[in-house]
Amino acid sequence: MLSTAAFNGLLKTLEEPPEHVKFVFATTEIRKVPVTVLSRCQRFDLRRVEAGVLAAHIAGICAKENVTVEAEALSTIARAAEGSVRDALSLLDQAIAHGGGSVGAEEVRRLLGLADRARVIDLFEALMKGDVARALAEFRDQYDGGADAAVILTDLAEFTHLVTRLKIVPESADDAALVEAERMRGVEMGQALSMRVLSRTWQMLSKGITEVQQAAKPAQAAEMVLVRLGYAADLPTPDEALRRLKDMPSSEGAAPGLSGGGNGGNGGGGGGGSRLALAPRAERMAENVAAPAPARAASQPQDGPVLASLQDVVALASARRDLLLKHAVETQVRLVHLEEGRIEFALVPDGNPNLVQDLSRKLTEWTGRRWLVSLTSRA
Repeated sequence: MLSTAAFNGLLKTLEEPPEHVKFVFATTEIRKVPVTVLSRCQRFDLRRVEAGVLAAHIAGICAKENVTVEAEALSTIARAAEGSVRDALSLLDQAIAHGGGSVGAEEVRRLLGLADRARVIDLFEALMKGDVARALAEFRDQYDGGADAAVILTDLAEFTHLVTRLKIVPESADDAALVEAERMRGVEMGQALSMRVLSRTWQMLSKGITEVQQAAKPAQAAEMVLVRLGYAADLPTPDEALRRLKDMPSSEGAAPGLSGGGNGGNGGGGGGGSRLALAPRAERMAENVAAPAPARAASQPQDGPVLASLQDVVALASARRDLLLKHAVETQVRLVHLEEGRIEFALVPDGNPNLVQDLSRKLTEWTGRRWLVSLTSRA
């Protein structure tokens, strides 16, 4: 690419070109060309060559040059070239030089610093199942084998995109650039994973790739990204968690309804097919978040949660997902007296006096019993 000064020097010639000369400029960085030059040229944007066409073109060159090439190596080179015939031929030339007259998939992966596609899919599957230990072991094996940490995450992001595309457009499986493992397992995972899980995985990987590229120790940063992915994979999506909360019996505080919808360790049928194998950890975590105070209903005739302490009130607000009320009770209330149906408390300085009406209304709504909440100056 020419510098700005060089382009300005060329501009005079372009304004008054010789009659016998026609200039043809080609670039892959059109934005770096000054507008003064672009305005004096006819512009033709060439489309990228499809991976299947590019692979066939490379195969034809190898046949003419008597070079043995594996089909997977062709697909890998075609994908890495990203539609550029020039880049594909440069990669092919390097692969032939490294392979001594033959081009194998393993040599091409080593040349590009890529991981085995099948092993990338294994890593993706382990993450979607929430098997973090297996995912970390697989990543370490690939990393020790020479694959770059950021490249491994990039491959995971590419496979996430492939699975999403196969889910939306099943005809994409006919792409000649796909290897058999990608085609078969991609279709299978597209049927098992929901769009919300795939979108969340893509967002986490996109952010993680940036973190790895900027980290002082990329391998450690990549492992932390994988840990986040693995532990998030078997969590219910927000709409699933909300639906389970709504399905809870109103006579019980919160927790039991959240554990429904899965079948324990296998969990394939609970979330509408949104996870490959839902581990029970998500249900346990949801129960811990939504659980109210320990039930003491055996000794109480009333239905609904029993509030015997300020901590019980905080737990009920947390179970009902009213974080504002939970925070206000925790930070502004100094309990004076609490009995069934009646709470008396003092406010901290600068406390919100509207908390009295708010707390009374919501406790009555949540417990099904009338609550009298009063404010006192005694603390």
